[in-house]
Amino acid sequence: MGGKVSHITDATFESTVINSDKPAMVDFWATWCGPCKNIAPHVEALADEFAGKAVVAKLNVDSNRQSAIKFGIHSIPTLLFFKGGKVVDRVIGAADKKVLRDKLTALL
Repeated sequence: MGGKVSHITDATFESTVINSDKPAMVDFWATWCGPCKNIAPHVEALADEFAGKAVVAKLNVDSNRQSAIKFGIHSIPTLLFFKGGKVVDRVIGAADKKVLRDKLTALL
């Protein structure tokens, strides 16, 4: 069964990411953000690759400002990596798929 990116909101962030028993990568993005569009295929591919092993999620900062403020997101794309409900790593800006894969693999 293939993975699927979870599209989360302020309301579902805690249940999907913080309370997950799996590590998570959250892509903070917006529809108008060019670099966000550039990394979207990487995020989708990693959701498939890590299906059942990690949560791969996207959060639109325009419609979910509370989470962006809570985690200090000042520029997008920003990808936060969570383990045990805590932020353990971050990548700011468009990153190579290998960089994202390596960071997610390190949390397994």
